[in-house]
Amino acid sequence: MEHPRRARHVRAGRGGPRHAGPRPGRGAPLTVQRVIDSYLDHLTVERGLSRNTLASYRRDLERYAQALAADGIDDLAAVGSGRITGHLATMRADGLSTSTAARAISAVRGLHKFAAREGLVGTDVAAEVRPPAPAKRLPKALDVDQVTRLLDVPDDTPLGLRDKALLEFLYGTGARISEAVGAAIDDLDLDDEPAAVLHGKGGRTRLVPVGGFAKAALEAYLVRGRPGLASNGTGTPAIFLNARGGRLSRQSAWTILHRAAEAAGLPVEGPHAVSPHTLRHSYATHLLDGGADVRVVQELLGHASVTTTQVYTLVTVDRLREVYATAHPRAR
Repeated sequence: MEHPRRARHVRAGRGGPRHAGPRPGRGAPLTVQRVIDSYLDHLTVERGLSRNTLASYRRDLERYAQALAADGIDDLAAVGSGRITGHLATMRADGLSTSTAARAISAVRGLHKFAAREGLVGTDVAAEVRPPAPAKRLPKALDVDQVTRLLDVPDDTPLGLRDKALLEFLYGTGARISEAVGAAIDDLDLDDEPAAVLHGKGGRTRLVPVGGFAKAALEAYLVRGRPGLASNGTGTPAIFLNARGGRLSRQSAWTILHRAAEAAGLPVEGPHAVSPHTLRHSYATHLLDGGADVRVVQELLGHASVTTTQVYTLVTVDRLREVYATAHPRAR
């Protein structure tokens, strides 16, 4: 008896009821649309993708089917890799962004891989077609004066002390927002050599120093802010608490930063909007500007590879060029 998780589902038609049935190509024409329907059923039943993700796949594959139909193709087995590459070129010529075109080609690649694995076509002709690489965006860092304005926004109320401690912690340790809200009291040591244990991606942990300003903000919060917040809750060990005494969520932490940035006159909309990652970018950039070795910054950020950290060296080179252009008498 076939395992229910391995059962194949094929829709009777667009918008029709789902039912178990033969795979496309067995007693039915191998039309592009039938293979697409079968693939979407596979993604729904066996991959469990969300409704929004499935809607994106459907749009991308319907665009692909329309492009093939315009060329008189209604048999997936008649498609070659050149036709897929041409579809990508057409999307770019039509003004689709790199990310949108990359997502669409990934959907097409998944369709052809599925068809080949199911024996509906002889080979996976899309295997060698690569999605367009997105342009590498350099991280946007705040300058020191902007960071100072941001960190000076919170007041001395219990929630203000928490907000101040959170912002100082993010900038003073380079923590990801998930690492900050996930940190527990036992992860913090503010004695002789202040440090924090951060629990990063892939289960990796790292020990990072906590600077003097962050230490002072954390101590003020732990003494005069957190006890009052904790009394409203049930005893969570998290450092940063919400008004009900529970662990602060990522979204709430993002909102705290958003409000502080707005109050400090920093951008909160558009491509340069301040985000939790902005403080992490600023932390790394300011360390390198101050002469820190890129390998040390790699360890502090918790990057598995130094190549990930090296993007920040491009930022500092841009900064050097800017200083040179404005300061050197023969730069222009």
